[in-house]
Amino acid sequence: MAIKSVLKMGDPRLLQVAEKVEKLDTPEFKSLIQDMRDTMEAENGAGLAAPQIGVGLQVVIFGVKKNPRYPDAEEVPYTVLVNPILKPLTQSIKEDWEGCLSVPGMRGMVPRFTKVCYQGFDQFGEIIDRSVDGFHSRVVQHECDHLQGILYPMRITNLSKFGFTEVLFPGETFMEE
Repeated sequence: MAIKSVLKMGDPRLLQVAEKVEKLDTPEFKSLIQDMRDTMEAENGAGLAAPQIGVGLQVVIFGVKKNPRYPDAEEVPYTVLVNPILKPLTQSIKEDWEGCLSVPGMRGMVPRFTKVCYQGFDQFGEIIDRSVDGFHSRVVQHECDHLQGILYPMRITNLSKFGFTEVLFPGETFMEE
């Protein structure tokens, strides 16, 4: 299909709340999923939300294989998640570094729930109902935030832990979320 341009922080479309997907069996929807995957892979991202490519629908994709740039992160299965609902499974919150394709070249320390349940549908209409923790939990929360018009810098509680990747981590390379 096609690699799309990723909207950058400052574009007002990233601040809009996405609408529910009503039909999964359309050529447009199938094309959207393929475009999102092509774009995420081309950008070497861990995930992508439809609003990041200018489509205001509740669709996120994510997935991470073992990667030397995330040596401590567990693998996250490739997932297409439509009309997601997230529920925290604990009040425990952990801060960790995040990046984003819509905020290129920067990293920030972001608090997230350590365990969540997410529900929704895959691209074929099959129900997804997963309880996850660790990096998987962080990735799904990050991507689903995009559907509410939230970018990770909006969640940072200490701006001294937000900056350019090359300054914060000289000589290291990171995958963006």
